[in-house]
This record gives sequence, structure tokens and C-alpha cells, in this order.
Amino acid sequence: MTTIELDFEIKHNDFDRAGSASSGLKNTLKQIGYPPDIIKRIVVSSYEAEMNVVVHASDGHLRAVITPDEVHVTVKDNGPGIENVEMAMKEGYSTAPERIRELGFGAGMGLPNIKKNTDELKVESFVPTGTTVDFIVRRSNG
Repeated sequence: MTTIELDFEIKHNDFDRAGSASSGLKNTLKQIGYPPDIIKRIVVSSYEAEMNVVVHASDGHLRAVITPDEVHVTVKDNGPGIENVEMAMKEGYSTAPERIRELGFGAGMGLPNIKKNTDELKVESFVPTGTTVDFIVRRSNG
């Protein structure tokens, strides 16, 4: 297998297409034979990052680089940024507005779920310009 690169646009408040980037990534990983347990970790993480863009940012994109050994995902958005990344990493901490919570999102589990399902995670955020969530999931630990 050679390296595969995927790019997806993500739009703010586009709940009709929310999850389509993660779904596209999942389909590609299945087609090339990645193990189901690894696919699940990647898709959970990419979905959480994707939904953070849909809920909080003006727009963004998800880029995945797939190699035989790992998947490297970068989700970058255009504002407003996370004021306190350390707090945002705590389960249950949420800045989502009530209307988003009424839709079933914004429970404050996004970044904690990404951290739980990845082998490496880096979150960089600058108020008001945007956030980059960068993570790696390895195919095996050995």
C-alpha cells in the first residue's frame, strides 16, 4: 500500500453533511483492509474533531494521511479558537450553546474522546483565529 491522502471541507452549522468526512475516511480504511478496531478509534476521533468544527467554527477542513503503519489526521478550522484548551480536555466541559445541546451535541466529550482513542494528540488554538487538532492512530503497538 502506498500513502493515501484525503481532504474534506467542513462547514459551520452544516448538520446535514456533518460526519461525512469521517464516513469517507472510514470507507477508505475499510477498502484498504485496516483492522476494524483501529478504524473505530480513527473514526470516533475524526468525527469528534469534525463535529467541533460544525458546532463552533466558521469552517475548516479534515486532512488524513494513511500509511501502512498509521493514520495521521489534521482538522484545522477558522476561528473562534478555544480560550482554555486544558479545560476543554476535561470530560463534561462544554462551551456549546443551548440550541446545539438540544440537538444532542455539545456534551463536552469531544476532545476527551479524541485523547482516549489516539496514540498521539496535539491541540493548538489561537483566539480568535482558529484551532488545529492533530492526531495519530497507529495500526499496531508493536
